[in-house]
Amino acid sequence: MATIKPFRGVRYNPQKIPDLSAVISQPYDRVRHGLQDEYYALSPYNVVRLIKGKEEPGDDDQHNVYTRARDFFRAWLDEGVLMREPRPAFYVLHQTFTLPDGSTRTRHGLIAAFELSRFDEGIVLPHERTLSGPKIDRLNLMRATEVNFGHIFMLYPGGGINDLLEEAIAGQEGFELRELFEHDVVQRFWPVTDEKVIAAVMEEMAPRRNLIIADGHHRYETALNFRDEMRARYPDAPPNAGFNYRMVTLVSMEDPGLVILPTHRLIHSYDRLDGPAALHLAQEKGYFTVQEVPDRAALEAELAAAEPSHPRFGFYDGRFAVLTLKDPAVLEKLLPDRAPAWRMLDVSVLHELFIERVLGIDKAAVERKENIEYLRDPQMGYEAVDEGRANFLLVMNPTRMEQVRACTAAGEKMPQKSTDFYPKVISGLVMMPIGVEERL
Repeated sequence: MATIKPFRGVRYNPQKIPDLSAVISQPYDRVRHGLQDEYYALSPYNVVRLIKGKEEPGDDDQHNVYTRARDFFRAWLDEGVLMREPRPAFYVLHQTFTLPDGSTRTRHGLIAAFELSRFDEGIVLPHERTLSGPKIDRLNLMRATEVNFGHIFMLYPGGGINDLLEEAIAGQEGFELRELFEHDVVQRFWPVTDEKVIAAVMEEMAPRRNLIIADGHHRYETALNFRDEMRARYPDAPPNAGFNYRMVTLVSMEDPGLVILPTHRLIHSYDRLDGPAALHLAQEKGYFTVQEVPDRAALEAELAAAEPSHPRFGFYDGRFAVLTLKDPAVLEKLLPDRAPAWRMLDVSVLHELFIERVLGIDKAAVERKENIEYLRDPQMGYEAVDEGRANFLLVMNPTRMEQVRACTAAGEKMPQKSTDFYPKVISGLVMMPIGVEERL
């Protein structure tokens, strides 16, 4: 069963921080391209100092980004910049945003403490592969601070829970914020402490299984590792000890605001094949049909017309082309042990056939990001190619939610960067202490 509980969160004190927008941030893994400096400039109390602080000369085992995060957290509590919720609470998060077609959507989230369980228990399931580096980093932060600062974004089957929460927050003002990077997203946030509502939500969630991690795979696996360490250190700690739980944001798979964006691939520092040779080889091997198109609008139109049985992606090296999988049987022959749902993912087709077997960039090089950069905004990729900073841009369609479900049901982990759920669940709204003395 899926066990969730309310918790006494640590929040920024609005009496001390009247502009809460100045202290929130993207998740730690999105803080790049100079964004860290911008958060630092926003406020001396921005949460980025806790989730991804700056390294300093002379850092060692005793003084480093993790110990500074711990010290900042404790100091901000002492100063009253951060405050502890007096009663256990669930937290409601509404994120309202506009899509490229002009339509507006709102995604409804529930922030709760989730009882950790291993993937083989079938309660929560991963959908993407993870790497060791980020898990070591997050584990070091968790050891130093014993606090969850960021969220696991988790999807649950079925509905009903949002209705309970909407009743609970009706007529309450809550907080309204905008985060620096995704500034167009309106973030609205409410603590819910009504015990009857909390009990009803817990009961409604309990029988559900096959919850899917949408974002935060590294953080979830890190939480499992931390839990196991703490259990070994404190074998007499009760089941409701804080370290047995992880702060998550839960969203229904049926939520109309659930949106997945594509993640495009930029190929750079690559000298084996030029664009025409790569396209020729893609056809010669019998993997793809290649259709040249006159401009970006035509490329995007062809991508939008893709059929699930024949995945396709766009190619740009100064000219535009669309590559469509010629015969799905080729992947069945090359990868017979993979589930059909996995073989028909756009990212599987792209990586297995084009990046690996046409361009000759193997999985280890992809994992090291030697010749590849991942982009949410394709415009950055077009500009990099035009300015000679990259060889070509591979333009993707978004992965569909039914594909995520199918791969997860088949026990398949999707390739890295298969999904980009938009918007991100921001850091800094609430934090959850998980030390040995905490009880849930």
